[in-house]
Amino acid sequence: MRRQRTGSVVCRSCGRLVGVNDAECYECGSKNPGLWGYTPLVRILGDDLGFLRLVMVGCIFLYIATLIVGSSETGRGGMFSLLSPSQTGLFLFGASGAVPVFRYDRWWTLLSAGWLHGGLLHIGFNLMWVRQLAPVTAEIYGAGRMVLIYTVATVTGFGLSTLTGMYLPFLPGPLKGAMFSVGASAPIFGLLGALVYSGRRGIGSHVSQQARGYAIILGIFGFIFPAVDNWAHAGGFLGGYLLARWLDPMQPERLNHLVAAAVCIVLTVLSIVVSVVHGYRFL
Repeated sequence: MRRQRTGSVVCRSCGRLVGVNDAECYECGSKNPGLWGYTPLVRILGDDLGFLRLVMVGCIFLYIATLIVGSSETGRGGMFSLLSPSQTGLFLFGASGAVPVFRYDRWWTLLSAGWLHGGLLHIGFNLMWVRQLAPVTAEIYGAGRMVLIYTVATVTGFGLSTLTGMYLPFLPGPLKGAMFSVGASAPIFGLLGALVYSGRRGIGSHVSQQARGYAIILGIFGFIFPAVDNWAHAGGFLGGYLLARWLDPMQPERLNHLVAAAVCIVLTVLSIVVSVVHGYRFL
């Protein structure tokens, strides 16, 4: 847990040995590759800097919290409504959609909604996908850029769904936008989009092909099963793909990516806190 002040460490970007106080990695050009002596501490968190653990614990905690709030309204019947939180609980902790964003001006819910879930199967399947895709994305892009992709895809996914629900309410069935929406599927599709793009850059072509297949299958399921927010899926995939193209997996991860990732995590926490504080007036 202590800072290493002398000797060599492993570069956080390329894995080569560098001096702990080197300003730049001679192999990949990454700035401050030793993170001022805190690289060993960072590596304890794992290749994803503990983000996967944060998502798992955070989503489960918020799911239990939404079940507790307004528990008398909690749905308990049917496979898809098994242990589904009340709309009151979901609204309080930051559900997004045309109603929260445009009627109640809760624009920050575009960020918080990706950490909430509408039922036991919903959270189970989504966390399974996050557990499978996040480490692979971190391995290809680096932990900081993976967090950026996850966060931006959440915003673009719920943003597109919210705009469609508000301005195109006449669309039929599975093409309808969301009046009220939650779930980690938007960032999941963002990770898939990033993995698909990595294959176009010649990195992990087999993983890219799998990701493309997963995206197609999940997209088809979205048109078969009811109450699926397909616009959030499309927006998440598009956001992840475009951001991955801008970040470029062929380039090493830089220190500013890690700083931006930390800012994303702080903003996500703040979005949930603000949702609760702001939402109490409507209970």
